[in-house]
Amino acid sequence: MYTSTLLRHGSSMARSLQFILVVLTLMHPPDRPVPGRRLQFDEPQSQDRSEAQSRDNMVRTQILARGIHDSAVVRAMRTVPRHRFVPEELKSDAYDDGPLPIGYGQTISQPYIVALMTELLQVKRTDRVLEIGTGSGYQAAVLGEICDSVWTIEIIDELASEARSRLNRLGYDGVSVRSADGYYGWPDHGPFDAIMVTAAAEHIPPPLVSQLANNGRMVIPVGHPFFVQNLVLVEKHNGAVTTRTILPVRFVPLTRSQ
Repeated sequence: MYTSTLLRHGSSMARSLQFILVVLTLMHPPDRPVPGRRLQFDEPQSQDRSEAQSRDNMVRTQILARGIHDSAVVRAMRTVPRHRFVPEELKSDAYDDGPLPIGYGQTISQPYIVALMTELLQVKRTDRVLEIGTGSGYQAAVLGEICDSVWTIEIIDELASEARSRLNRLGYDGVSVRSADGYYGWPDHGPFDAIMVTAAAEHIPPPLVSQLANNGRMVIPVGHPFFVQNLVLVEKHNGAVTTRTILPVRFVPLTRSQ
């Protein structure tokens, strides 16, 4: 269990209580936006300096305080302007400790979960990474800060188009966006050293397992969409696949084309 890793820097009662609070936070259902609603996203603003201060505070209180210490992940979370990936009317909430609706029934994940899932992948600069569930593009941008090559799939055409434009505008040239059913992955660019799925599947999709490279890692929420799911780490070594449950979570369901 990942519990031991989160608690590795101390075993005091305070740290244990902190972990319990984190789990309870993760089990809280995500915001339920109205399906099909298009939200207006923020364009570059002159207040980026104050947003940077908010971002630093987010990293200090939500990321470092909960045991995320991978330097590349922390640097990425401190760098990516999260407020550029949320709707204009929610900009003031961009660095809050929770998910936010982005339209079309989808959400941008809680900052801690973004950092945790990224750390679990243990990605390096030269790794080839696949993301399923682009959303507004925030998680892809975080991965793009660490890796040179990121492919991300979004089934909702409008979100894919908006994310592609946003990532290009922000200079994430190494991130490629495709509108498709993510269940089947992106075999033309596989195998992948790491795969991240940001929506809950009722089972681990076999096409994604087949596109995972040897010694590759995949992190995916697994479970029924109306109940608490489990964040699962999948590893492949010499053709053998193992899984490990990390934490209980709650994600929007993985949307399929059928």
